[in-house]
Amino acid sequence: MDILTFLPQFGNVFLTILAFVVALSVIVAVHEYGHYIVGRWSGIKAEVFSLGFGPVLFARTDKHGTRWQLAALPFGGFVKFLGDADAASGKDGAAMAALPPERLRQTMHGAPLWARTATVAAGPVFNFILSILIFSAVMMSGGKTADPLTVGALKPLPVEGITLEPGDRVLSIEGQSLPDVAAGEVYDDLIDALPRQALLRYEVERAGSRVTAAGPQLMPPLISGLAPQSAAFDADLQPGDVITAINGTPVMAFEELKDVVEGSNGAPLALTLWRAGGETYEVNITPRRVDEPQPEGGFRTEWRIGIAGGMAFEPATERLGPVEAVGNAVGQTGEIIQSSLSGLYHMITGAISSCNMSGPIGIAQVSGAMASQGPESFVWFIAVLSTAVGLLNLFPVPVLDGGHLVFYAYEAVSGRPPSERALRVLMTIGLTLVLSLMLFALFNDIFCP
Repeated sequence: MDILTFLPQFGNVFLTILAFVVALSVIVAVHEYGHYIVGRWSGIKAEVFSLGFGPVLFARTDKHGTRWQLAALPFGGFVKFLGDADAASGKDGAAMAALPPERLRQTMHGAPLWARTATVAAGPVFNFILSILIFSAVMMSGGKTADPLTVGALKPLPVEGITLEPGDRVLSIEGQSLPDVAAGEVYDDLIDALPRQALLRYEVERAGSRVTAAGPQLMPPLISGLAPQSAAFDADLQPGDVITAINGTPVMAFEELKDVVEGSNGAPLALTLWRAGGETYEVNITPRRVDEPQPEGGFRTEWRIGIAGGMAFEPATERLGPVEAVGNAVGQTGEIIQSSLSGLYHMITGAISSCNMSGPIGIAQVSGAMASQGPESFVWFIAVLSTAVGLLNLFPVPVLDGGHLVFYAYEAVSGRPPSERALRVLMTIGLTLVLSLMLFALFNDIFCP
């Protein structure tokens, strides 16, 4: 057997592992740095800042006496503060007893309640800040679609007779006026009203004159993106491919494709695709059940092949200001938190499949899939994952940051911390819950379809 046949698979596995390690390392580094810097500002001394676990590969000590190290196992990290017994910030009673009073203030366990609370909360907060910064940067670099709609670059399509040109300002399509985006109108009604044909009549403003041009279907069956772990991704479909027929029946609009897939009830579909350069090929693909969050809340189960559509041309964009970008980024982060909590609730109640929960293998596969679609997709995924990690750490489970915050809330109300015995029991329960959840998610990665 020729070993060269294994090189593509090896390359994919290497990309998946590398992307997962990079994404996780960035997120963990930011999370732990939040603990470190806010702890330092609060007067708590950090002895070790480690990215990774296990044997130390590189280390240096800074002027503050903190040892910064890179360890061999890049699957997490920790900050060890003065007085900690371990990376989980367990109390080292013997070390604490030997410290003078002024040094006790520099420990996590001897610091005021406000300092401990701020230091623990800083990890998840820094994850959310990272997400907001990334979302803002991506939104600002991409800009927002110009209003009125203006044609940018035309995408390659298997359609003859197009006279639409870059720079044309679209006034109407097939006599249908465009939605007023500023007033909150959307394109759905326009897309539904357009005839299902390859060429449409566009009324445009060109060089100051109103002209009629022949343009492509506004939303053709064009693949603009692929969902990781989807049927389309597994079938090696690519962004830019155009689906020209399903089961031998021509399709002209993305909505036609969507209707067929949603009505398939999971039956295999024979797709005919056109790829830029003129190549035509066929592939059989089986839609998969997907639980999708709804704008009004809750989830709806649909059949999907995992492709995103897009306009037949790149719309011209205009600059998005930093204030608007940050506002949109905060909203995006909030939507991820809301949908994550909703998804967890619906899994617990049995309304949706528990297979929606992914473990390390699933997250690694998504990391590799997003990296394969380009730097912007991968950076966006890091922001999404950072929000998820921040949210997870806020859950009120002992051993997680949220569990420590619950202990501090109890201390604030009662005037004293929980007893050492209670803490040991609760931490054991929390560790058991976390490990059980990890095993359950790993089980999903292996056995869920």
